[in-house]
Amino acid sequence: MKIITAAEAASLVKDNQTLVATGFVGCGSPEALYCALEERYKETSTPKDLTLFYAAGIGDGDSRSINHFAYDGLIKRVIGGHYNLAPKIGKMIIEEKIEGYNFPQGTLSQMFRDIAGKRVGTITHVGLNTFVDPRIEGGKLNKKTTEDLVKVIEIEGLERLIYMHPDIDVAFLRGSSSDTKGNVIMNKEALTYESTAVAQAAKNSGGLVIVQVEKIVEAGTLDPRLVKIPGIYVDYIVVSEMCEHHEQVFDIQYNPSFSGEARIPVGNVKPLPMNQRKIIGRRAAMELVPDAIVNLGIGMPEAISMVANEEGIGNYMTLTVEAGPIGGIPAGGTAFGASTNPECILDQPYQFDFYDGGGLDLAFLGLAQVDMGGNINVSKFGTRIAGCGGFINITQNAKKVFFCGTFTVGGLKIDVGDGKLKILNEGKSKKFVNEVQQITFSGEYANKVKQPVMYITERAVFELTEDGLMLTEIAPGMDLQKDILDQMDFEPIISENLKTMDERIFKDEVMGLNS
Repeated sequence: MKIITAAEAASLVKDNQTLVATGFVGCGSPEALYCALEERYKETSTPKDLTLFYAAGIGDGDSRSINHFAYDGLIKRVIGGHYNLAPKIGKMIIEEKIEGYNFPQGTLSQMFRDIAGKRVGTITHVGLNTFVDPRIEGGKLNKKTTEDLVKVIEIEGLERLIYMHPDIDVAFLRGSSSDTKGNVIMNKEALTYESTAVAQAAKNSGGLVIVQVEKIVEAGTLDPRLVKIPGIYVDYIVVSEMCEHHEQVFDIQYNPSFSGEARIPVGNVKPLPMNQRKIIGRRAAMELVPDAIVNLGIGMPEAISMVANEEGIGNYMTLTVEAGPIGGIPAGGTAFGASTNPECILDQPYQFDFYDGGGLDLAFLGLAQVDMGGNINVSKFGTRIAGCGGFINITQNAKKVFFCGTFTVGGLKIDVGDGKLKILNEGKSKKFVNEVQQITFSGEYANKVKQPVMYITERAVFELTEDGLMLTEIAPGMDLQKDILDQMDFEPIISENLKTMDERIFKDEVMGLNS
């Protein structure tokens, strides 16, 4: 192991190599390394034609993390789990300047372990019947992208996908401290990511492992149980010289409650105002059961936790985050992935092993587009590539999945009173469409595995059947034709036992879900 500067580390990256980037949203970005590579390219126009390979969505939606690599000529191909936080790279893909692949985040994180073990590929059911399936799009994001990196195979009579592996030339990682032998601990990190697996994969591919840390200590002073990246995997250590290049989370230098070094009182959460978000959160919270292991997606599903706490049933569920935390309160914004006061922080691949095997009792995710077959799109909208992230792993495998979102979007305004809902201004765009732009969740696959699926909006509730989407509940005050059917591009199956949503949902008082 050798100690070098960030600029020296950047100089080790050669043309046409595969570079692994790490981090999770705004957590754990080895920003000194990323900045140094950007500066080198701006000054020398090298390295050229890199393949950028990463699992989670990383960035700030503007200029940090992998956004540093959005230059013509610097990268030729990207294989990633999410693009919403790296819009400049997404734009390059849309403009056919580079090749782009989008694969499930969990599967990508697991691929590093398989690369380390020299396995022929990563074999899984995750992605079947979605846009990742080569019979649909193969995870390819533009016409420039032609190589098939995922294939359909059959094993013991079961249909599976095999994701092919690139070799890794350079891995940029981050830790808290290293000793003089290169052993790295991550005690101040909000997450442990897939760091061990990436380091093993790079080392066994004959590549370089470069780790950014805050400080270096004497060998023998680190607790060996805390070492996440052994020195035998590490080629170079870079000590970050600027605080802003080693923030625990973007704009948060250090929060000890994220890393488990301290627990903080969380206090009482203020009740949500009576709006569509609270209505959806209330209806979804009615599906919670004691001792449930739950994943809540970012955005609309976050309201479920707030409603559960207001109703005194927050202890009904243990919240998990795909990045690795179990228990505690998931953070939002650029800190998404971290949790306040977690009970445990797993490496991301292990969390997804649990998810992929059906360990989640309930999953509540967003609803952007849904069609008559129950398919959901959250990954591509017009010319904007968002990416699937962990959505496919989570939704394909939870014992029961709920999609939560408003019925229409773009200017929707409602009024709630006397236990009834009134639409004051309809949204400009319909979410219930004839055909989704991209299949991020497959209704066909859900029916194959007999997975219960529910779609919850502020005015109606649907369930997936073998014959398509069935309307099962309608909000009090809604007109079936005017407020529901006329706002859809297709006509759903209407349940013979069509119910009225619980009036308590629409009253500005505690519902009494804990009774």
